[in-house]
Amino acid sequence: MLPLRDRLPVRRPAYVNWLLIITNIVVFVWTQALISVAGPRGQVARAHEMLMEHGLVPARLMHEPVEALPTLFSSMFMHDPSGWAHLGGNMLYLWIFGDNVEDAMGSRRYALFYVLCGIAAAMAQVLVNPGSVVPMVGASGAISGVLAAYGSLYPRSPITVLNPILPLWLFFGIFLELPAWLIILEYFVVNLFSGLGSLGGTGGGVAFFAHLGGFVAGALLIRLFIRDKTPREHDRWTQFRPPAQRRRSPYDPRPPSPPSPRRPHGRDPWGW
Repeated sequence: MLPLRDRLPVRRPAYVNWLLIITNIVVFVWTQALISVAGPRGQVARAHEMLMEHGLVPARLMHEPVEALPTLFSSMFMHDPSGWAHLGGNMLYLWIFGDNVEDAMGSRRYALFYVLCGIAAAMAQVLVNPGSVVPMVGASGAISGVLAAYGSLYPRSPITVLNPILPLWLFFGIFLELPAWLIILEYFVVNLFSGLGSLGGTGGGVAFFAHLGGFVAGALLIRLFIRDKTPREHDRWTQFRPPAQRRRSPYDPRPPSPPSPRRPHGRDPWGW
């Protein structure tokens, strides 16, 4: 299921989340520019060189931890240079879920939380395959921690997704509204089974255990980083229906829309 947006407004601008998105995009564009300079014949070699230099290589981290330590951080902002799909998917998830997590934590705590989840994700992949010489890049591990935090805070927040079953388009339309816990649980289960299925492999591919490591770290750290212990009221998913309009952010200068007929809930951010 591909999430497209949520309906939970933020109470303050998510500066760190936007900075993370912009930084990832700038790094990707910079990578593309350096690769294109190498010319048609040298682009593949140049791309591999950059991934090896800035990506996290588990074998190098195990044998040269001091020299390879910076790649723990640089790899979080590098993405597959062969296309926009890797970057686009990650930034879509970060845009949907990251602003609300930052809103609940505060900008400084959110920045630290994001980095710690990214480090935990990288170390999980290293522990599973310490001898791998395949460079690992991407923000997926850190974003997995953000997903776990969102699921802990707002498990029944309505999320608009692209309807994955074509025949159901006739009944529900192209888009569906599902609870956040279902979207995030599906993400975790898919990565869990994919990770278990990849054990014993020697090639490259998706770092499933990095996703799992970041997710577990986010689920464990959320209670330590949450700033406002007061439960926040928010709309909760109640049934399958076409997506409604997103609630307006409190700092939006435009005039407010008529109130939603749905009753806000949210007495316990840790409960359902």
